[in-house]
Amino acid sequence: MILSYEPDEQCIALVCVILALVMWGWAIILPFTLPVLYSKTKKKYPRGFFKHLGYMAGIGQFKGYPTFHEKEFIE
Repeated sequence: MILSYEPDEQCIALVCVILALVMWGWAIILPFTLPVLYSKTKKKYPRGFFKHLGYMAGIGQFKGYPTFHEKEFIE
């Protein structure tokens, strides 16, 4: 079987390759380590975990839902 990544893992690998080409030095190990660590972490948590992490960190938002810090939600 040929090793293949999902699209989000491929994007991380591509960004790591570009960083390695630009920075060189120690960054040459990024394309080999970060996608593997990302895929292991992704398998450990339920689907949508990274989207919710972004929401909790204030980076992303869900449409039609209150902000993360609201205690009470009245429709």
